[in-house]
Amino acid sequence: MPIELSLPSDRNQRLQYIRSVFPELDGPDCPYPGGRSSALERLAQIDPVAYGRERNYLDGSVTRLSAYIRHGCITLAETRAMALTRWTSQQAFKLIFELAWRDFWRRVWRVFGPAIRKDIEKPKVKLGHEPLPADIRSGQTGLPCMDAFVRDLVDTGYVHNHARMWFASYCVHFRKISWRSCADWYLGHLIDGDMASNHLSWQWVASTFGSKPYIFNKENLAKYSGNKWCATCQANCPFDDSYPALQQRLFGDHEQ
Repeated sequence: MPIELSLPSDRNQRLQYIRSVFPELDGPDCPYPGGRSSALERLAQIDPVAYGRERNYLDGSVTRLSAYIRHGCITLAETRAMALTRWTSQQAFKLIFELAWRDFWRRVWRVFGPAIRKDIEKPKVKLGHEPLPADIRSGQTGLPCMDAFVRDLVDTGYVHNHARMWFASYCVHFRKISWRSCADWYLGHLIDGDMASNHLSWQWVASTFGSKPYIFNKENLAKYSGNKWCATCQANCPFDDSYPALQQRLFGDHEQ
């Protein structure tokens, strides 16, 4: 006879019950209430104009829809259709533009399959091949910003998209770590992670699936983080330089 389980209706009580049944499970508590109804509620709360204006700021207006899309609670097509029903095409433009990127990653994955875990194109700069080191895995690089991004990843399973780009650039270009080892590790912690968006985004940063490498400097980090770490940071900042100077230091004359 199958065993019928009667789970508590309250989410916190359910989590406590699951922990009691499976004490060996480890990982962050999901910050998202699950299910399709929660996805639709999240969509209804979006301010598309604020999203288009503020999405690159760490404290800006973001959708937090990615986990629901990743786990099939709502589809890309539904999100687009609902956006155009509620808002004008001009208001919804930036949101739909970002949905198109996710759709594009998925279509590339469908064509290439597991091959997206390897370089799709020849890198445009010389890349490193170091394995992911312990100081990054443990969030002990000595750089407050990067260590905070690791804590967000490990503790919550979610990282703001701009922070993901900064962190990927730091790993691949400033530390010369293999993008593959980084992408595999990162995917293992993301609640909203899928192979397509994750690995192809790392490739875009690395320049193995894009026209140039993605790098950033301290000015960019300070602007979009609200100077959250830079104002009090005592570390020897590797990002504190102009873009031409960083380009020369990181890649020299090795652009291909």
